[in-house]
Amino acid sequence: MYEFKYHRPGTVRQAANLLVKNEDAKVIAGGHTLIPVMKQRLASPPHLVDLSHIEGLNTIEMKGRSLVIGATAKHAEVATSAIVGEAIPALANLAGGIGDPAVRHKGTIGGSLANNDPTADYPAAVLALGATIVTNKRRLKAEEYFQGLFSTALEADEIITKVMFPLPKKAAYVKFRNQASRYALVGVFVARRPSDVRVAVTGAGSEGVFRVTAFEEALKKRFAAKALDGIEVPAEGLNSDIHGSAEYRAHLIGVLTRRAVDAANAKE
Repeated sequence: MYEFKYHRPGTVRQAANLLVKNEDAKVIAGGHTLIPVMKQRLASPPHLVDLSHIEGLNTIEMKGRSLVIGATAKHAEVATSAIVGEAIPALANLAGGIGDPAVRHKGTIGGSLANNDPTADYPAAVLALGATIVTNKRRLKAEEYFQGLFSTALEADEIITKVMFPLPKKAAYVKFRNQASRYALVGVFVARRPSDVRVAVTGAGSEGVFRVTAFEEALKKRFAAKALDGIEVPAEGLNSDIHGSAEYRAHLIGVLTRRAVDAANAKE
């Protein structure tokens, strides 16, 4: 790796000030996104601002009808949290399926969302549940936060502090994973909310996470896998690589959505 200066702020304000003062500084929490890229010399930030020691940034709690998860909460903490398991079991299940134990005990929800990898699991949950990303400056709805491949609405000196998840009536996440890395070749998060149904897909889209409105409309009328009979997802715009063609991913979206609906209904 190239030489860099390491900063360990004690507050979010201090971290934000460091980002303002140091050009091209990068935020780090668990390090599972940035460090490998730096080791490969694909990135060489002159300053690293470590959020992992900021007190209170990893809390998990209920506030009213929302599950609030701090940005530096690790995947393993989300997966094993009794609060998450009671409030949104599908989210705990999702976190428990991320990577391997080493990744789950270091990677954070804030880091995953800030990076917005097109194969990451959390973006599907955030979009399907209609979560709000809270930063040191503002609150961002999921629809405005995700802006394409590895792209978000975050500004250069903006830091995610927590994520607020409204409680769904039913929800489930099912993914077809790469056997080596466990990333989502295709992942589908289905959420039946008080006013609507959302189906969010990760791993398949060339522009990152997206919703399948045709499925949503059908499931809003009848929340059952049979409601999707005869509805197909077009392959246009989907990823095609050595792991699967766009047509294969389109087929998987349909299969996994049906499985997710069945799983959500089975938890009644």
